Amino acid sequence: MINDFFYWCVYVLEVIGDVTGMGYELANIVIFVILQPALIILFFVLWRKEVNKNK
Repeated sequence: MINDFFYWCVYVLEVIGDVTGMGYELANIVIFVILQPALIILFFVLWRKEVNKNK
C-alpha cells in the first residue's frame, strides 16, 4: 500500500512536470525545496503577528 501511494505521488509529479514543461526533477524541487518551506515560513510569520496582536 505504501509503495502504491509513493508511485501515485511520483506519477502526480510527472504529470505536473509535463503540464508545466518543467519536468519531474524541477517540479520536485519547486514544490519541496521552494514552495513548502516558503509556506511554512509564511504561516509562522502570520501566526507570530497574530499572537503579538492579541497581547
